[in-house]
Amino acid sequence: MTSMSLAKALNAGLRTALDTDSKTLIMGEDVGRLGGVFRVTDGLQKDFGEHRVIDTPLAESGIIGTAIGLAMRGYRPICEIQFDGFVYPAYDQIVSQLAKIHYRSQGQVKLPVVVRIPYGGGIGAVEHHSESPEAYFVHTAGLKVVTCSNPADGYTMIQQAVASDDPVIFFEPKRRYWEKGDVPDEVPPADWYPLHSARVVRPGTDATLVGYGPMVRTLLESAEAATEDGRDLEVIDLRTLSPLDLEAVYASVERTGRLIVVHEAPGTLGLGAEIAARVTERCFYSLEAPVLRVTGYDTPYPPARLEDDYLPDLDRVLDAVDRSFGF
Repeated sequence: MTSMSLAKALNAGLRTALDTDSKTLIMGEDVGRLGGVFRVTDGLQKDFGEHRVIDTPLAESGIIGTAIGLAMRGYRPICEIQFDGFVYPAYDQIVSQLAKIHYRSQGQVKLPVVVRIPYGGGIGAVEHHSESPEAYFVHTAGLKVVTCSNPADGYTMIQQAVASDDPVIFFEPKRRYWEKGDVPDEVPPADWYPLHSARVVRPGTDATLVGYGPMVRTLLESAEAATEDGRDLEVIDLRTLSPLDLEAVYASVERTGRLIVVHEAPGTLGLGAEIAARVTERCFYSLEAPVLRVTGYDTPYPPARLEDDYLPDLDRVLDAVDRSFGF
């Protein structure tokens, strides 16, 4: 095991992907000489050259459009969108072209494009730098959507995404970039956890907490705090948002009878609503209480000084747990 930050783990995964296939490219704003604003691509242009780690103009639509053309010619582009709120100029290319060309061509054209997006709040940033836009892409047929929550997953999942023949939107929780964890040194890819699989990260018996990306650590901290009240909470990291893998969630709810879903994005039509609907359909007779959600509010993301009041935290999660036990 090697201890490294999430940013370093992603860098190591990208380096391995570039080493593995000479057709793999990285492109985006400041990804080369600067190494990205979060230094996730630090050193890669120096080692692989400007023809494989490409500094692009400030034109997100152009980045994705160019990547689509490269993918059609046999390359595997990895696009970095510098911040979550900058992805919207590229939305037309992603939704109208990237998501549809495989279907439009009756499966004859594959587009192995990865779009990396640092997302979420918690870093005291200005407007357009703390968005959680995952639901837009999950709602778009033809895209795979995943998000890592820790360095080990960051290292393996980015390589699995690059190896996929499908377009993958890869969300990275930016406020977790500097948090460290153990990354396995010699685990062969065949033994890695599947890319599109949820994982139980803390077993429990009394209630189930489900989240993804930046919220997983919050859920683990909440579960630890709940032990003071004698409650044993199970925590599940979804990891994949499209396709959703809910088998672990169903199995957990059938044992615990209670479910709280947590995400930073606004609640209306968010991932929590879809999960609540599916779990209610599948596990209705196992539920001891309604499925509850703890989410961001249905407002634009607030100024930095107010973001602690916007983001789901331990107190809001434990309040939902209390409400669940009140039924």
